[in-house]
Amino acid sequence: ACGAPTAFGASACFRAERDSRFPCCNVSCNRLIPLFLCGTASRTMFSSPRAARKSEALLRYAILASVFALAFTMRLFSVFRFESMIHEFDPWFNFRTTKYLAEKGWHEFLNWFDGESWYPLGRIIGGTIYPGLMGTAATAYWVLRFFNIAVNIRDVCVLTAPAFSGLTAIAAYLFNSEVADEAAGVTAAFFIGIVPGYISRSVAGSYDNEGVAIFALVFTFYMFLKAVRTGRLSVALGAALSYSYMVAAWGGYIFIINIIPLYVLIMLLAGRFSYRLYTAYCTLYVLGSLLGMQIPFVGFNHVQSGEHMAALGTFGLLQIYAFLLWVRSLLTPDQFKSFVRTTIMAAGGAVALALLAAMSTGYISPWEGRFYSMLDPTYAKKHIPIIASVSEHQPTTWASYFFDLHILTFFIPAGLYYLFKDVTDTGVFLIIYGVTSAYFAGVMVRLMLVLAPAACLLGGVAVSKTLKAFFGMLKASMESNKGGDESASAAASSGPASATPVRSKNARRGRTSKAAAAQEAAQSGRDLSILVTGCLAVLMVMYAWHAVWCTSEAYSSPSIVLAARGHDGSRIFFDDFREAYMWLRMNTKPGIKIMSWWDYGYQITGMSNRTVLVDNNTWNNTHIATVGRAMASNEEVAYETMRHLDADYVLVVFGGQVGYSSDDINKFLWMIRIGGGVFHDVHEPDFYGQGQYRTDKMATKTMTDSIMYRMSYYDFGKVYSAQGVTGFDRVRNYEIGLKEYELKHLEEAFTSENWIVRIFRVKKPENRGGVLADPKIARV
Repeated sequence: ACGAPTAFGASACFRAERDSRFPCCNVSCNRLIPLFLCGTASRTMFSSPRAARKSEALLRYAILASVFALAFTMRLFSVFRFESMIHEFDPWFNFRTTKYLAEKGWHEFLNWFDGESWYPLGRIIGGTIYPGLMGTAATAYWVLRFFNIAVNIRDVCVLTAPAFSGLTAIAAYLFNSEVADEAAGVTAAFFIGIVPGYISRSVAGSYDNEGVAIFALVFTFYMFLKAVRTGRLSVALGAALSYSYMVAAWGGYIFIINIIPLYVLIMLLAGRFSYRLYTAYCTLYVLGSLLGMQIPFVGFNHVQSGEHMAALGTFGLLQIYAFLLWVRSLLTPDQFKSFVRTTIMAAGGAVALALLAAMSTGYISPWEGRFYSMLDPTYAKKHIPIIASVSEHQPTTWASYFFDLHILTFFIPAGLYYLFKDVTDTGVFLIIYGVTSAYFAGVMVRLMLVLAPAACLLGGVAVSKTLKAFFGMLKASMESNKGGDESASAAASSGPASATPVRSKNARRGRTSKAAAAQEAAQSGRDLSILVTGCLAVLMVMYAWHAVWCTSEAYSSPSIVLAARGHDGSRIFFDDFREAYMWLRMNTKPGIKIMSWWDYGYQITGMSNRTVLVDNNTWNNTHIATVGRAMASNEEVAYETMRHLDADYVLVVFGGQVGYSSDDINKFLWMIRIGGGVFHDVHEPDFYGQGQYRTDKMATKTMTDSIMYRMSYYDFGKVYSAQGVTGFDRVRNYEIGLKEYELKHLEEAFTSENWIVRIFRVKKPENRGGVLADPKIARV
């Protein structure tokens, strides 16, 4: 079949080649197995088709095992460089709740009222979170403890995301094996194992919902496509179970429950309906919705939320379509047309009336603000500033695409081309997934996490199809060279004949010229194949190099411990956050209330075990706006608010001393906007000096009177900098305006080593009125 000798004969080779699942010696060209397996080596390695399949499977499993190990170990840079710790902000809440679940069990966990969050409102934990991540880590912890493996729950949480990244690589292999072939699956597994866009949320210590949810997303898609291809009810049930796990793990399950109905609708419009599709979708929707409703935070959203109505409508449309197909088999064409018109009018009117009644009575809730911001990127900035204030909710820059995807940015259109070239039911789904995720990633940088798997899957298709095409060209050139050599040998063996007619000489000359032209074309194809294959190999090496660098330098530094480079290239660490949180834990009484901006709420409760007014849940905009108004007010007004909220300490983050740009001065504008959105005595223009947001000599009196300015720059005006002046802000790169002032109702309690975290004690009011107003009576 491919010109290489085999031990089981040409007839067996042709028979095996007819079955694409079991290629013989041609397997190396079609499965990305190195070329040296062809030819003579096949005589010793592939003595039968069964041995060939086993060898191919063994090599494939070895590659997948290596990819799993690579995906896991690449995410351990933070552990080797720092220590085993929880990163960022949200992971600290997840760690705290997981620890509670591991100690108390499910019953106490689901009924836990957390009085240390959102004082004085509190928070019902079981009804306000997606418990899939916590349940996964706690279950792993219980299993290890059952086998007497001594492990800390923190280490389990730290390593959960790296372990699931390896499983995601396996899921990507399975997905592309359904869409294209095993070669595309292996390539996609390699891509997704080290893609920076996914590593950013799955490094060791990044204990967030996305760490397990991306695996659930890819595996749900795989099970659904396999159910569509096979029509097996058991596979559709597996897809429903995987979807229910996704619902328990992450709010991004909305993406699944909308993209799958979109796929079903497109398949109906394209005339590609099948009862396999009907079985797969109906099983996934019904069982998946019922299982998803068991999550307290989700509840009946599957039948009452606007974000879920597309899935419900598609389910109903599928029933009508299947019903019409059944009726068509019973009626004549004219009768069927009349029946279709009547049915569509009746069903359309009933659905419209039901939808109108449900929306007018409030049974179906409207879309959430985050969903609107997906369709209109300016919506959050206009109407919900608290959503727009989060950095990961900003639109994606072009540089972010190349940084998080690298060469996959260019492989995406190539993969789409191959899928459009050979359209299949499973390929249509990957096209829809790739296009929709690319759009949403452009709206919000956080959703690069959803685009990364799609890019890897499309990249796997592009690379494998390209290599297969050029390997085939290379094989053809090798066969042509072999044929040309045999022809030349035959011509030479015949030798010159003295009595040969002129016509015979011309015929031989023509055959020789044709063979030379064919050989030249084969040589060109061979050179082109080697060039393309070499370029792809270089790009893959560059991709791996970039992924390692991103993991090491950009995504493995926990925000709880800051790192920088000194003038000599040495690494410098700033451990101010843990220093401040430990001071709170060791030097304050349990039950005290800490007022800070919501960014630091989870870390304070997780490390200091102290009560906070607001945290990263951001469920109550008014409460957050109250804190923002207090930060933007002068000391007298802010003091009344702090007394009203029972705040004992106020924590601010200041980076002007060391150049830490993510401090509260840079976030202050969002505090003003969020506070002004609720309280109309806060006006953003009052904080602009000559039309600019500044804290230097051009700063307005409203700015310098705010407690945010006064707490951040308290005594900073006495500190000399390398520029030879006092009060030089290294983040804003100028000398601050107001340097000399005193605090009346606040007093400095703690400032970390590098001035990054500053904590101020709220003074108690002086005794006044009554008998204590007379000093003589007071002394008695």
